[in-house]
Amino acid sequence: MTQEEILQELASLPPEAQRQVADFIAFLNQRYGRLNPVKETEASDLAKDGFIGMWRDREDMQDSSAWVREAREREWVKHG
Repeated sequence: MTQEEILQELASLPPEAQRQVADFIAFLNQRYGRLNPVKETEASDLAKDGFIGMWRDREDMQDSSAWVREAREREWVKHG
């Protein structure tokens, strides 16, 4: 099964099952560690990054956590 197929299967699950999959992945990472550990990178000045603040004028993005939660619910319901 390819990674893309796994992602499609995951997207087809209901939200609770998706949370269980995420919990299981976290458990496996804790038990076995990551195969490709995240490399340390140099700190960058995020204030200079062009992406920072690009959506600051969008009314629907004032509460980004709520926006992400609603977007996930829309997508998961559509696929479920």
